Amino acid sequence: GIVMSMYTLLRNNPQPTQAEMENAFEGNLCRCTGYRPIIEGFKTFTKEFCCGGSKDGQCCMTFKDKDGVEVSSALHDSSKFMPYDPSQEPIFPPELMSKDWQKPWPSLVVKGKRVTWYQPSSLDELLSLKEKFPSAKIVVGNSEIGIEVKFKNQLYPVLISPVQVTELQKIESNDTGLTVGAAVSLTDLEHSMKNLVQTLPEYKTRVLVAILDMLRWFAGQQIRNVAAIGGNIMTASPISDLNPLLIAAQSTLTFASKRGGQRAVAFTTSLFTGYRRLAVEEDEVLVSVTIPYTRENEFFHGFKQARRRDDDISIVNAGMRVLLSDGVGSDNQKVLDCSLVFGGMAARTVSATATEELLVGKEWNEDTLQQADVSLLESLPLDPSAPGGMIEYRKALTLSFFFKFYMMVKQNLANVGSEVELSDTSATTRTERTPAKSSQIFQEVPENQPLRDVVGRPVPHLSADRHATGEAVYVDDMPGQPGELYAGFVGSTQAHAKIRSVDASSALAMGGVHHYISAEDVPGSNMTGVIVRDEELFATEEVHCIGQIIGVVLAETQQLAQEAAKAVKVEYEPLEPIITIEDAIAAESYHGEPDKLKYGELETELAASDHVLEGEMRVGGQEHFYLETQTAMAVPQEDGEMTLYAATQGPAQAQALTALALGVPSNRVVCNVKRVGGAFGGKSARGYSFIVAAAVGARKSGRAVRFMLERDEDMSMTGHRDPFLARYKVGFMKDGTVKALHVDLYSNSGWSLDLTKAVLHRSIYSLGNCYKWKAIHITGNLCRTNLLSSTAFRGLGSPQTILIVESIMTDIANTCSLPQEEVRQKNFYKEGDVSYTNTPIVQSRLHRCWSELLERCDRERVQKEVVDFNRNNTWKKRGVACTPLMYGISFNLSFLNQAGALVHVYTDGSVLLTHGGVEMGQGLYVKMVQVCSRALGIDISKVEISETATNLVPNTSATAASVSADLNGGAVKAACEKITARLEPFKKENPSGKWEDWVKAAYFAQVSLSATGYYKVTLPHFNFDDNTGTPFSYYSYGSACSVVEIDTLTGDSQVLKTDIVMDVGNSLNPAIDIGQVEGAFIQGLGLFTLEELVVSPKGYLFSRGPGTYKIPGFGDIPMEFNVALLRSSPNDKAIYSSKAVGEPPLPLALSVFFAIKDAISAARSDNAGVEGIFRLDSPATVERIRLACKDRVTRQIPPVDPTAQKWSVRP
Repeated sequence: GIVMSMYTLLRNNPQPTQAEMENAFEGNLCRCTGYRPIIEGFKTFTKEFCCGGSKDGQCCMTFKDKDGVEVSSALHDSSKFMPYDPSQEPIFPPELMSKDWQKPWPSLVVKGKRVTWYQPSSLDELLSLKEKFPSAKIVVGNSEIGIEVKFKNQLYPVLISPVQVTELQKIESNDTGLTVGAAVSLTDLEHSMKNLVQTLPEYKTRVLVAILDMLRWFAGQQIRNVAAIGGNIMTASPISDLNPLLIAAQSTLTFASKRGGQRAVAFTTSLFTGYRRLAVEEDEVLVSVTIPYTRENEFFHGFKQARRRDDDISIVNAGMRVLLSDGVGSDNQKVLDCSLVFGGMAARTVSATATEELLVGKEWNEDTLQQADVSLLESLPLDPSAPGGMIEYRKALTLSFFFKFYMMVKQNLANVGSEVELSDTSATTRTERTPAKSSQIFQEVPENQPLRDVVGRPVPHLSADRHATGEAVYVDDMPGQPGELYAGFVGSTQAHAKIRSVDASSALAMGGVHHYISAEDVPGSNMTGVIVRDEELFATEEVHCIGQIIGVVLAETQQLAQEAAKAVKVEYEPLEPIITIEDAIAAESYHGEPDKLKYGELETELAASDHVLEGEMRVGGQEHFYLETQTAMAVPQEDGEMTLYAATQGPAQAQALTALALGVPSNRVVCNVKRVGGAFGGKSARGYSFIVAAAVGARKSGRAVRFMLERDEDMSMTGHRDPFLARYKVGFMKDGTVKALHVDLYSNSGWSLDLTKAVLHRSIYSLGNCYKWKAIHITGNLCRTNLLSSTAFRGLGSPQTILIVESIMTDIANTCSLPQEEVRQKNFYKEGDVSYTNTPIVQSRLHRCWSELLERCDRERVQKEVVDFNRNNTWKKRGVACTPLMYGISFNLSFLNQAGALVHVYTDGSVLLTHGGVEMGQGLYVKMVQVCSRALGIDISKVEISETATNLVPNTSATAASVSADLNGGAVKAACEKITARLEPFKKENPSGKWEDWVKAAYFAQVSLSATGYYKVTLPHFNFDDNTGTPFSYYSYGSACSVVEIDTLTGDSQVLKTDIVMDVGNSLNPAIDIGQVEGAFIQGLGLFTLEELVVSPKGYLFSRGPGTYKIPGFGDIPMEFNVALLRSSPNDKAIYSSKAVGEPPLPLALSVFFAIKDAISAARSDNAGVEGIFRLDSPATVERIRLACKDRVTRQIPPVDPTAQKWSVRP
């Protein structure tokens, strides 16, 4: 999608600006890169591109730091790029440019098995079809119908495309307004309106400017290219972005039918008769919409607030218009007419009619504003159970939008006489993004390092070219097997219930459906699970969450398998579910006994403290949202053997669980993994059941079975990051020195144990972060609920508990009235200290990372700029925060810290390398090739990695915990050293020879050119009972500083700048490591500010797709993003002095969270006189930011009755 978006842009604009490029990417998502590398890569096509040339014979991006160490910011040599030559592009098909193409095509009919598609060539023919098929859906861009068919199981037997009907494609303007055909695309509408804005008087175009501004935030460019204005009107969505504006503008709709001819209808909210229903005859077609121009004393603005800035549906939107009496600029102008139209405040678009009537005749002043606020709250009620939730926030937005409108009109009037306080103008502007800027700093390799030794150099990802061109083969790209069947999963629709019956007869009666697989078909054990066998592969008597697998349908196509799975009828006897952490605490529903860590004398230290604070904090869960969903193919072989091709982090675990279910030894099952399209922990434990189920189906059918989950299936049937609740008591001195901390942790672990024990342990080990406590007592509880099982996610429980302790440190600094950085640094561990988990603090880079960060970001200057900005802006506030990181590395179960490798050297000198790690896009394969290249002393081009497979390297640990390069690199090096030792005699015999000569000589001398390697890290197991052992091999360190700007009236936020200094030891590959830092940071940004699991009180997951679950997009990354790898920081505990990098950088995004909190503090102080500490849970969504900013609006919002039934709950 990103490649094609850029290609489309270049075909239309051969040298775009960077801003145009970034706009073209809107609507595309990436979960791995953090977007910066994509922008940098495509920036080579833009006007702003730097050639990357040389200066005095050196790259202009290479320089020496203050200590004389050569560092670089050049991750690639742009001078070697092939220049873009537009003349070499495929020509646009001439037949599509001919005059014949511009004429209406003849009518078209396409008949399918279930749907017939009509494309009429005239309005008369269109009306005849609508008369014949009154329930037919009219489709232009398919942006709404396609979703309903794919995800909402809707079937529309007749579809009509009006794109060849001239009357529906016209755009005509006259002196009074603009008439737009219903099938006109939003892009064409945008172009026409922009031309009119350039040519018409300013006052006439105010409505057009408002619509254009709304279109800027309407989906992405790809959707706007095909979506039509008529579709936006006729779908009658209560959160339509355009309908409130069109209604407020007093637009007119023209309908036509064969029976009644044409009729013009005033577009008002009364046209909506209910949720997605319009007062339109079934046989009528919307022909056009006429938008009148605004008049001289008429002002018009539109408003929208969504969860994410770009390409997101509205939470609340509005169109507002006011016509004032003559005498522009006077203070006593009166309202002659107005429209206040809102989306997102009811099941349909609504007008605040009572407020409109109230305003007429009133002067446009502060008194009128206050009266309007009261009236708006009365006119736009919301029940606590209203769909969409966020009741208080949505009410606040209506008042905030009107306040913005009031100030915008005042500002318009100020241009000709009236006055507006300068600080109040911040209510009228939006924080506009500037084109992204970035820098990446890393240490160059020593000058005497041989060119063939690529360790420490920025080598590209081995599959980078194939990823960009779409040639990389993933599991679902593999050719189909003869007789292959697809698996469709039957999941529970109840959170907790007994299964009374399962009837698959309707599904099996469908042509092309071959089998229904259930527990009865499992030849081995139906019990499964990664740590303990506490899950049924197929539920038999009871289901414990929505989405739990009950059975599998095998059919000839994916679509048929999914349709058949929905046809399986399951009858339940509902049981009361436990959904939230509070529910579990009340019911005492836990997975086992709590884990308790005790270090120091808690009560003694609390008693000796100057201050003691108690508090509570929640951290939400997170969906993995890997771009490749769960997928695998199981191929039965002879004699009970099974071959798996799976997108999994743990091929050995998939092998073992498949063998368990099939009732065969593990040597009968082989699991192959070529590459995985993102995982982040989600393709370990929760993915195995789907792989095993496919293998059971393959065993029964005797045919290959393949599956690839749809996005909504994946999100509603797998797992997510654990939500946490923390209740704490902390003691500290008045100078900010910490003394004691007691925390009760509660994790919503879902219905099965999964990996949540490991998550909890990691969260306990990480809760202190980098601070030295005299005493710390932690109790960890795993809450058993009737939700999807929580599972591994990048960082396990570390991000959650590091957030908790950093929130505590923030409150300590505020309580002591001390600078945040001072309190944090005062409490850092020092070299030689021992952590509360008995891990020695040696080779600590914490203080270096911190001091270098403060210098790089120019902390004092930034603080002054933030203070100055806040002094001059009432309704926009900025905040700044720096956060440190100390992240322990290793699997916490000691036996997992091992790896194997297999190296084959062929007689032509080429090398085939295999190891136990999985390539998930993180660059593990290229790092292992670099290690092999150095260890063997050969060029990297001679080394190849084919795939990871259990018949090549057995008993591998899952690729997780950021240790895969450490462990597998050690194993690769060990295997290579065996080879080099065997070749040593031949090198001595022929010292002037080449690698190929020595290899051939060894072969002729009958010396083995194949070797296995093994590597392990031995750690004493950590024992909670007596606080002995140690959970970590070493620590990674880092620091980040972020500056944000928030709109206090809406809660919208934007990261202006982020600086990161990260300790990765001596980097194996700076390009890969910086990419990991950036990707982890942006994923953390999503966790802490944007991504939210929305669950009903009955356990239904509402956030099950990109429409309802928002990961960061291009528009969410910092406008300026600077990453520096700490120089001269070797680590003697990992391969070639490197360090782990996958997980540690993620919590650095807390700098954004606390910068937001800093901005909120300024808003509370300046706008409400509220000082002191306050609670801000994670994620810091637009809702939480707005409601935390106390001011004239929030004071008017009545709290929701806590006992009322809610639409959603926090799990």
